[in-house]
Amino acid sequence: MSWEFLDMQTPLGLTVGQILSIIVVVTVTFVLERLVTRYLRRFGKRAHLAPNVSSSLVLTFRILIIFSATLVMIRMGGLTTDWFIAFSALGGAAVGFASQQTIGNFIAGLYLLAARPFKVGDYVRVGAVEGIVQEITINYTKILTISNNLASLSNIQILQRDIIDCAYEDEHGAHLYCYTFEIGFDHSVSSERIAHIFNEVFEQYKHLLPKKPSCMLVRSGAFERVYMVYLYVEHSDDVFGLRPQIAEEVFKRWDMERARLKQ
Repeated sequence: MSWEFLDMQTPLGLTVGQILSIIVVVTVTFVLERLVTRYLRRFGKRAHLAPNVSSSLVLTFRILIIFSATLVMIRMGGLTTDWFIAFSALGGAAVGFASQQTIGNFIAGLYLLAARPFKVGDYVRVGAVEGIVQEITINYTKILTISNNLASLSNIQILQRDIIDCAYEDEHGAHLYCYTFEIGFDHSVSSERIAHIFNEVFEQYKHLLPKKPSCMLVRSGAFERVYMVYLYVEHSDDVFGLRPQIAEEVFKRWDMERARLKQ
């Protein structure tokens, strides 16, 4: 079979082979775009992403696919891609200079969505900010703090800070949250009595929790002893109510013990 007809020129200034190749590229691009879009939509649902985040991901990959296909078609048409790449680089540099922070946040957002160090609904600590993750967008992550304020952190800031996700899986495979907080006391009450106070409070709350709280001494100085309390909850928002209740109950009993010792 002769393939010489592929070299025949057409009124468009392209050979038959070039036109067929471009048709193949367009077809592959269309199919690839559909497959990627479908996958990203499903990924967004599995990851519980906000609709605007899923749409941004789809748009980003559509642009990348179309850009790559355009380069291939220009090359197949016999044109050099140098001018196109140079123009794109110049435009990209101009846009990048004008919106460096936005692009940085965008890239950081893509990384967070891919790496998934936490998800919506988790109780997290990001640097000095802690609370429940309410929303993860391409540019910002919103966290509801214990003071009922909504903190918006840029994604690039999140990647520059220490991230602690309190999500926890116990020995039975149950998905819990292990929240830790510190409580400090002076030396007016013995460590034995403080341990007894903690145990009384933990016994009081254990029926409300999937696992009994615990504590340990983390540091002791000339003026105070500091204990780390481990609180296990099923729902992240339980932390908001239980942490202050437990802390208040511990200090109430500690004050009573100090008053007793002074008598």
